[in-house]
Amino acid sequence: MPALLTVDATLPFLASGGVEVGAGLLLALAGAALLAGWVDAVVGGGGLIQLPALLLLVPGAAPVQLLATNKLASICGTTTSAITYGRRLRPDTRTAVPLALAAFAGSCGGAVVASILHKEAFTPIILVVLVVVGAWTLWKPDIGQVQRMRFTGRRHMGAAALIGAVIGFYDGALGPGTGSFLVVALVGICGYAFVEASGLAKIANVATNLAALVVFLPQGAVMWRIGLVMGAANVLGGYLGARSAVALGPKFVRGVLLVVVGAFVVRLGGQLLHLW
Repeated sequence: MPALLTVDATLPFLASGGVEVGAGLLLALAGAALLAGWVDAVVGGGGLIQLPALLLLVPGAAPVQLLATNKLASICGTTTSAITYGRRLRPDTRTAVPLALAAFAGSCGGAVVASILHKEAFTPIILVVLVVVGAWTLWKPDIGQVQRMRFTGRRHMGAAALIGAVIGFYDGALGPGTGSFLVVALVGICGYAFVEASGLAKIANVATNLAALVVFLPQGAVMWRIGLVMGAANVLGGYLGARSAVALGPKFVRGVLLVVVGAFVVRLGGQLLHLW
């Protein structure tokens, strides 16, 4: 068994919330975070990899610790991918600003009510939405390949704000698939191509992750050592994922989206059928 990494009492920000942290554990979590960062940067859905890895590999942690640590790692990767997209695509500020502000507010609201929601009751609804999203993406191969804006002026900004508020609330309250839902909404409602939508989705993801940390940090829930190691790996994954999406184009992003949505459907369907 790998030797445990000791916690220096003089560096409380490196503490891991009472959870024993070995070098092997950190390496495994870093690998999961690297892959999650790549997937999340391309089309969202990195939480499908990262949060289950935490649940599996850190079973002694409280749920709030896992959620808070996941958000810390995620914001590192989403910030990196947002910057990488921004340097290459120059996201439309008419969309990015209202989208991010509304997503932040919505995520805060969702986090506040999260404790009173019966999340299991929403699983069938999320599953149906994912099936519809997957079918729509599969049967419309031309969607998201070329940018065709559907609104202008205030209507466009209003649509962006509505998307941010609704999906931000969902992220704060429930969470799985937020990035993918943002991409699909920006393509289907606003008319963006997949690559541009992915870049804007990362900006909104930074806002929702920041909102969650605003809630979690005062609770002392973050396992800092684990979160920072995973965050560093997520940064690399986010950088590589954003570059992949920009270089390989909308068809590549569409393909990854279909794989991620399919994986979510299998996971949620298995939960409903009590297969895992």
